[in-house]
Amino acid sequence: MTSDPDIETLSSATVFESKWMRVREDRIRRRDGSTGTYGVVDKADFAVVAAIQDGHIHMVEQFRYPIGRRVWELPMGGVQGPTDLTLEQIAHRELREETGVSAGRMERIGRLHPAYGYSSHAFELFLANDLTAGEPAREAEEQDMISCAMPLDEMLGMIRDGRLVDGPTVAAMGLLMLHGRLPV
Repeated sequence: MTSDPDIETLSSATVFESKWMRVREDRIRRRDGSTGTYGVVDKADFAVVAAIQDGHIHMVEQFRYPIGRRVWELPMGGVQGPTDLTLEQIAHRELREETGVSAGRMERIGRLHPAYGYSSHAFELFLANDLTAGEPAREAEEQDMISCAMPLDEMLGMIRDGRLVDGPTVAAMGLLMLHGRLPV
């Protein structure tokens, strides 16, 4: 709930809940006394992983049902429900599951909120280091996934020409550039 003095939460009601998310409607009062409603999607935070080695970046492609098409993105994921895992541990797991690559260490680059206009969840970006190849161990929902070590300049070109449309992936590349962690 909000702690902003400009908005007071009057009530909150869950209108939908599943193992992946909760949707709630909050009745609020603004500083001027007017009231309104916020619809909020609560989801667990997730990890995004950039694994770059020898001018290549590990990417995955899969069908994303809500937009009805296959898309390329960085390895990413979270957990359903409560967990004791840290986002760094989740980053290690997701990279290994989706690409087969294991990282000797993860460097935390930053934290972003991809859709704070309607959702509370955030992601943390990790740069995977000391990479070792292996076999993916994908979950049932990921059976259509393809992974590859794509030339970094090809991936950046896909962002430039609009073929790569995943918001967290594009934001992650911007963060890596701003932190001087992208070998370009």
